[in-house]
Amino acid sequence: MNAVDAAPRQSASPAPVTCPEAPAEGTRIGAVVYFSSASGNTARFIAGCALPAEGIAVYRIPLRPAEGTLEVREPYVIVVPTYGGGDATKALPPQVRRFLNDRANRRFLRGVIASGNTNFGDAYCAAGDIIARRCHVPFLYGFELTGTPEDRRAVRVGLRDFFRSAPTESKRQENTHKETTGRETT
Repeated sequence: MNAVDAAPRQSASPAPVTCPEAPAEGTRIGAVVYFSSASGNTARFIAGCALPAEGIAVYRIPLRPAEGTLEVREPYVIVVPTYGGGDATKALPPQVRRFLNDRANRRFLRGVIASGNTNFGDAYCAAGDIIARRCHVPFLYGFELTGTPEDRRAVRVGLRDFFRSAPTESKRQENTHKETTGRETT
């Protein structure tokens, strides 16, 4: 046995996840990234929204590190549950924090939707407040636990309208150029 064989084998990190869990149907207008714990509440909510039928791709942030990391390179709205049992300092799931700490992922974030529990008092949907404040994006909607049929309809229609009215990345770059130089791009 040589020294190479005697060395302990290290498992390679899983490849990053780059494909949506549910691809958009028809013309793709945007994406949703969501996190759901083992309870599956957020996953059930997202499934009930039927977002792919609206042209919205759906990505899921992995629950466990062994499942890999998620990389999203298109405009998206994040949907997150609120953790912490009423303690706003513990409201953001660590998986979501890791995902958003990746600058490339954060670059495409356009808004946030959060779930919560009204028993959390002032910390109801606090994960959404934290992300909106720290990432400078709008808090678009909040719902309780798994949401109601009205919540699912409101999110489906709201996201469709949000993405249809959002400027494209090329338009965003043109506007930034015009704001900084005072000139149109040619």
